[in-house]
This record gives sequence, structure tokens and C-alpha cells, in this order.
Amino acid sequence: MKRIAIAAVLLATLVGPARAGFDEGYFAYNQGDYATAEKEFRLLAVQGDADAQAKLGFMYHIGLGVQQDYAKAVKWYRKAAEQGNVNAQTSLGIMYLNGYGAAQDYVQAHFWSNLAASQDNDAARKYLDVIAKLMTPADISKAQAIAREWLEKHQ
Repeated sequence: MKRIAIAAVLLATLVGPARAGFDEGYFAYNQGDYATAEKEFRLLAVQGDADAQAKLGFMYHIGLGVQQDYAKAVKWYRKAAEQGNVNAQTSLGIMYLNGYGAAQDYVQAHFWSNLAASQDNDAARKYLDVIAKLMTPADISKAQAIAREWLEKHQ
């Protein structure tokens, strides 16, 4: 029983500061202090925090507090998307749809948008319909197969 209590304390110590850093970054972001937000999000993003990675990706996508850089946006969106972050999956789909930061790839756009849409993301559903109209039935099947395979590995 003592080991469980010690483990709980250690876990709280590790998780507490990480969430606090995110909250500080989010507060700074909402106040328009993008330099502080970027600093807080980056510290967490390099440690693997998917929410911080998604926010950092968005900052690079739009150019908030950082030089706009689509390739860096894709990098951070991908890290978060691969952890299941629905916002990053939606954004990554949009990046592939438009060819921002990566080669235009409708299969990848459909794949990421499909994952996000399966989590009830309305924006992803909208983009999924747009993307599908640009694709062949064979490419749609390929994207759906990739999505099924991804879900099998990550559930």
C-alpha cells in the first residue's frame, strides 16, 4: 500500500508541473503574449505533450509569436496527431489538402481528416467531404485502409 501512495505522489509531481506549464502557456496565448506561450508550449512539446504540440503547430501555421513556417507546423501537428490529438489530426489533414508544409497529398489529407471525423470533429467531417470529391474511389479506399490500420495499432 505504501508503494502505491509513493507512486501516486511521484506521478502527481510529474504531471502537475506539466499541466501547470500548459495552463500558463494557454493563459499567455489568450492574453496575446505569444512569446511566453511559445516558450511554455515548446518546453512541453519537446517532452511529448500532444496538446502543447498541437498549439505550437498552430502558432507556426498562423505565425503567432513565431515566424510562419508551414513545415514546422506540419512537424508539430504530426507529433500531436500521431498521439490522437483530434485538433492536430484535423489541421494536418488541411495541410496535406492544401500542400502547406508538405507535398499536396489527398490520401494523407483524407486519412488524417477521417481519423478526426471519427472522433466527432465537425470541421474534419466538412474537410473530409471536400477532399473526397477530389479523389478517385481507389485513393479513398487506400486512405480508409490506412486509417483502419492506424486505428488498430493505436487502440
